Amino acid sequence: MNNLSINIFKVSKKTLLLVAGLVWLFAGFRVFTLGSGDVISNKGNIAIVLTIAVIVFFLFFRFIFSKMHKKHAQRIINYTQEKKSIFAFFDKKAYIIMGCMMFFGIGVRSLHIFNPVYLGSFYIGLGGALFSAGVLFLISWFDFENTKLKYSSIKRCEGSF
Repeated sequence: MNNLSINIFKVSKKTLLLVAGLVWLFAGFRVFTLGSGDVISNKGNIAIVLTIAVIVFFLFFRFIFSKMHKKHAQRIINYTQEKKSIFAFFDKKAYIIMGCMMFFGIGVRSLHIFNPVYLGSFYIGLGGALFSAGVLFLISWFDFENTKLKYSSIKRCEGSF
């Protein structure tokens, strides 16, 4: 019975890419809606809001989330086991980073350190970048055979899950 309960949470590599995509889409949508709510309720200047959001989007997507997608997609594809824990779409380091980002994001919002319009603008750009990372994972899931060819390597990952 114990072995059965452990295997229930094991999924294929392709499903891990789907789970990662859905998690990032949801996170991006939530962050985006938090930001847009702040901007709307505080009547932010649309030109300033869009400028900040586009800059934040570009920086976070280009230098963080697109690289993160590549790293995690490659790790998932190169697992030696065909089925892994459903939580293995991230490694331990990524879970720690995600937890820190959430902790500091909640802290900054609750302490009211920044003007809500500027914080909202930042969140709109960040949410868009997170959402776009989710789209990259969904593309990898949808085009799984090409993803395997693109990210397969001699070195195989065992992972921690």
